[in-house]
Amino acid sequence: MSVQVSTLSNGLRVITDRMDSVETVALGAWVNVGTRHETAEVNGISHLLEHMAFKGTARRTALQIAEEMDNVGGHLNAYTSRDHTAYFAKVLKDDSDLAVDIISDILLNSTMDAEELEREKHVIVQEISQVNDTPDDIIFDRFQAKAYPDQPMGWPVLGSEALVRSVTPERLKAYLGNHYAAEHTIVAASGNIDHDKFIKTVEQAFGALRPTATVNSVASAYSGGEYRETRDLEQVHFVLGFPGVAYHDPDFYNLAALSVLMGEGMSSRLFQEIREKRGLAYSIFSSTQSFSDTGLFQIYTGTSPEDLPTLVPILCEEIRKAAGTITPDETKRAKAQIKSGLLMSLESPSSRCSARARQLVVYGRPLTTQEVIERLDAVDSTSIGTTAARIFAGAPTLAAIGPLETLAPLAEIQQKLQ
Repeated sequence: MSVQVSTLSNGLRVITDRMDSVETVALGAWVNVGTRHETAEVNGISHLLEHMAFKGTARRTALQIAEEMDNVGGHLNAYTSRDHTAYFAKVLKDDSDLAVDIISDILLNSTMDAEELEREKHVIVQEISQVNDTPDDIIFDRFQAKAYPDQPMGWPVLGSEALVRSVTPERLKAYLGNHYAAEHTIVAASGNIDHDKFIKTVEQAFGALRPTATVNSVASAYSGGEYRETRDLEQVHFVLGFPGVAYHDPDFYNLAALSVLMGEGMSSRLFQEIREKRGLAYSIFSSTQSFSDTGLFQIYTGTSPEDLPTLVPILCEEIRKAAGTITPDETKRAKAQIKSGLLMSLESPSSRCSARARQLVVYGRPLTTQEVIERLDAVDSTSIGTTAARIFAGAPTLAAIGPLETLAPLAEIQQKLQ
């Protein structure tokens, strides 16, 4: 079996997925701490901590971290999401020990230097400003905030300028110490890797990681509602969404297929009806998000204010009729797209590494490819239609940015959905 899982003495879980046909290794640490685990006073600190991890340790300066990885032609990066933070690298197979050492060093030994912190705060403020200046980006934060008002799941990953500027080195260190622990961390690797050897390397590198820590956890409660922001733009950026499903929900794969046939591809209903047949938008797509206890289904489009009164009723009609009109051909096509994406991802060490880490987080074990395909094969047009009826019966969330004079109120849009 190419996939193996071990648990170290401190509770850290390690998963490897061996690929003998490649010369590289993708590896990293996935920490189950993200925006949804923050308090209001420190919203954005998970993302700031991710940035600061690369800014120097007791053993390496920020420049040395960059140089050591560049010296072997490797790539080192990280990201923060609402439910986890990931630190990962891709290197040649002979350099995997170095990558593990660097990642463990930045997680266990970061100095949080005050001067580096002030510089990085300024960088993140620039990042926040860039997102705010990009309406087709910030619209999703506004949508999330309205779907989950006044709770961590609705807060922005980047935080606000004021909160970012208020963080001190001491608060960063305290947050790291209070939240990062072996029980919340998974080290994953995929590629040309030997599991037993990798375990020894990880145990030596991460053995000092504390076994347990306190993580703020608030259950999410979808609400829905309407957010409008008038801006002097050429287009209206518009997201309409509904409560989705959590990872363990039996409709997880049904909703994935529904999203594909509704708006993920050139043959999808929304793309064909709104862009190809009518030319009402350049960009229109649907997507899903799933978490441990909640989820979202959302549709985005950008269109001119003149075309918006025509586009919205068509969009509502496509949503309204979906539950009763899913065809076997559409179902077959959607399932083929999901399967091909899954099987193609198996050719990438990075994709496999990330997928194995997420499986361990969500299911507590790796899933075989056959198991996933069997779950997908169980999807049919009837089950997708039933899921569509369930999802679209939920309270809608609307977020819109741009010249909004021609956008109908949410109550009027909701009537068109019935």
